[in-house]
Amino acid sequence: MGIITIPPGGILKGVIFISEKQKNVLLRIIVSAVLLIGLFFVPVKGIMRLALYLIPYLIIGYDVLLEAAEGVLKRELFDENFLMALATVGAIVLGIIGRGDYTEAIAVMLFYQTGELFQSYAVTKSRKNITELMDIRPDYANIEKNGELIKANPNEVEIGSVIVIKAGEKVPIDGVVISGNSTIDTSALTGESIPRKVSVGDNCLSGCININGLIKIQTTKKFSDSTVSKIMDLVENASSNKAKSENFITKFARVYTPIVCYSALALAILPPLISLAFGAEANIGVWLYRALTFLVASCPCALVIGIPLSFFAGLGGASKAGILIKGSSFIETLCKTDCVVFDKTGTLTEGVFRVNEIHSENLTDKQLLEYAAFAECNSSHPISASIISAYGKPIDRERITSVREISGKGIIAKIDNKEIAVGNEALMEELGVEFGSSSSYGTTVHICIDKHYEGRIAISDKIKPSSKEAVAALKNSGIMKTVMLTGDNKEVAESVGTELGIGEIYSELLPDGKVEAVKELKNQNLNIAFVGDGINDAPVLAISDIGIAMGALGSDSAIEAADVVLMDDDPKKISLAIRIAKRIIRIVHSNIGFAIAVKVISLILVALGLAGMWLAIFADVGVMVIAVLNAMRALVVPKR
Repeated sequence: MGIITIPPGGILKGVIFISEKQKNVLLRIIVSAVLLIGLFFVPVKGIMRLALYLIPYLIIGYDVLLEAAEGVLKRELFDENFLMALATVGAIVLGIIGRGDYTEAIAVMLFYQTGELFQSYAVTKSRKNITELMDIRPDYANIEKNGELIKANPNEVEIGSVIVIKAGEKVPIDGVVISGNSTIDTSALTGESIPRKVSVGDNCLSGCININGLIKIQTTKKFSDSTVSKIMDLVENASSNKAKSENFITKFARVYTPIVCYSALALAILPPLISLAFGAEANIGVWLYRALTFLVASCPCALVIGIPLSFFAGLGGASKAGILIKGSSFIETLCKTDCVVFDKTGTLTEGVFRVNEIHSENLTDKQLLEYAAFAECNSSHPISASIISAYGKPIDRERITSVREISGKGIIAKIDNKEIAVGNEALMEELGVEFGSSSSYGTTVHICIDKHYEGRIAISDKIKPSSKEAVAALKNSGIMKTVMLTGDNKEVAESVGTELGIGEIYSELLPDGKVEAVKELKNQNLNIAFVGDGINDAPVLAISDIGIAMGALGSDSAIEAADVVLMDDDPKKISLAIRIAKRIIRIVHSNIGFAIAVKVISLILVALGLAGMWLAIFADVGVMVIAVLNAMRALVVPKR
């Protein structure tokens, strides 16, 4: 193992390292072990022998003794330091009275500190993936003033500012490229190793690294609202949402430790008293030795350390794959998922709409498109953006006197003193306007002027290349049911759903209709995972058992309401997230079962005198090391 010094909070990729504290413990272990071996060849007895053996004992165990004493003063007994201190001091006392050997006290401390060092390194290793996410936080933003680049604090950069990102620098704030072409590394955000090309007009997320070329970005958010800041908040708060297994182990340890301490006390006192009562030899030294061995064997380190470490390593492994899980409690919920509900637009489809057909009744196609673009100019909906993009001319807002948006239906605007209604069939029916049907694939937007039907615009959205594979992967992962919810008409919804192999399809839903559909599914005793990306999806994400948001293109409200965020918008990662969660829970359960089984067997053998201190050391340190090694498997992401 190489030992190097790293700066506080620093990280070195691909290098095995230990911190200064770990370096100190390792040095003490080596010195104490060498002294212990050397003492086997020193023929001394009595006080001198005790004094010599206390040197390696105090070198390796002084911090445990101090923490145990501090716990006693604070009346916080029954932790592992107290157990180790009591057992090893007791072993030394037995050695003094000729009932034991000093080497056992030193060996217990050596193995205990070795296990603690191993556990500490394992935590550092599992923290590495999350720490690498921490490194995406930018230190500065380049602002161009008077022909010079000035490094500014990202927090001080206003929306709409133009910042310059040179080759090798991190993108500090979300924005749109307004100058230059480059390739950016998105691996810290998405877990994908393939760089992405960006040019003028492309969105650029904070936290990415500019690989080559110089680009200028106009910021669209403040630093506090940018992707990198939101990721940091998710990562930093992930440990606060503990799983039931973690809470169980914490409560278990609080009850278990006092019980074994009192059991050890009873083991030391009751058998000698019973022997004396029946006129037999008390054998106080024998029973005291068994009681001390019982304490060493009973230490719950494997449970207290191994279970939280399994969840922590799992969170780190998932983040490396571009899957941010907001806490270990959501890992347990995610692995129980048996029904995945999809939003369509932006989740299964690319969310990039294009006008593919215009059908007008009395106006020209250009006039119909112009009225629709003017009416939609204040909306941020992707369909509105596609109509405005197809129009391709500046919007003269002086011609617009009023705009009223009707949720889930469309927009009614006053343009050139005419009432222009642009929306779906529900809006036409509400206005009492007869409309024509469309045979075109995609979403149909109807337009009427002064309640007279004037035509329709057909808009299509492309299915993501990975969506079909994602649905198939979910079925292979044991998901019982897949469902799609959409506001699109029935023909479009069924066409998309059938192509992807989705079991149930709910179409023509308003935002509250999606909520009702999910409630209906929950009434079937299904554990629901809802996957969405838009602002209208936030209420559904919130009421689902587990909410999964598409992070790269998703809205802020959807990301905040979700429990899991997929950073690259790839629906295939839904099944990957579920497999990761199931793997973590399997590791947790195996650690719990193994640790408790070994503890129970060891305690019974020790109490009966069938096992000594070395088995007790294995039951403590050995089981902890095995549990930590098992927990570290959670760092490895299952293959897709």
